[in-house]
Amino acid sequence: MEAIAEPVARDGGGLAGSRGQYGIDGGVIGVSVFGLVQAGLAGTVAWAVRHRRPGIARLAVVAGVAVAGSAASYLYSTGPGKRAIWAELLDELSLRGDEQVLDVGCGRGAVLMLAARRLPGGRAVGADLWRRRDQSGNSRAATERNAVAEGVRDRVDVVDADARDLPFPAASFDLVVSSLAISNIRGAGERGRAMREAVRVLRPGGRLRIVDDGADRYAVVLRDAGCDVTVRQLDWRTWYGIPGHHLPLVAASKPPS
Repeated sequence: MEAIAEPVARDGGGLAGSRGQYGIDGGVIGVSVFGLVQAGLAGTVAWAVRHRRPGIARLAVVAGVAVAGSAASYLYSTGPGKRAIWAELLDELSLRGDEQVLDVGCGRGAVLMLAARRLPGGRAVGADLWRRRDQSGNSRAATERNAVAEGVRDRVDVVDADARDLPFPAASFDLVVSSLAISNIRGAGERGRAMREAVRVLRPGGRLRIVDDGADRYAVVLRDAGCDVTVRQLDWRTWYGIPGHHLPLVAASKPPS
């Protein structure tokens, strides 16, 4: 009897059944800035009321509402928004379920776990340097706990690795993904080096998906490496507290051998 392949997961945005704890992109600094601004505005309102400056008080209240809205947008983008976007991007790839997938700069594994859920017969590998300034509570142990919580520990590996010097042989992966990680590398030349490493570890015909601030600049390096590249702007779920700030998606394919 012919074996019936297990269906690849489609989870309606990547939120259903999620049990992981994925922290906040940008570490605690991002949220702390909103808190400090709000504290300053609250102080301004108190001062204006005490000194009978209703115009200043009203302006400070309006500004406070705007900052609160930006903070809510930031928290949504770094949490449910990011997972929903990546669930859609992974579904667009129509994965068979037996692929080898690498997440460069995986952090606590939000994208890594979404990929793993779609790989009943494959592997999802997360590589990172685990810097907490990049994501709150960022650590290898946190990623491993999330893999257990999401029920995919048997198909997830995590490794300590620099994106510019990946410890994998050439042509090891069918898909390489990266979310808000390459931009943390200083210097355009070093970011280009990371892009070339991503291409190196891709198998012929393999695919690459990068969502990052300024990721459209990576397209030149990928084209020089021989890849077919497209760039598109994502929607409001990538605002990260700045209305109209759309993160770009870079999609690339490595030529078949």
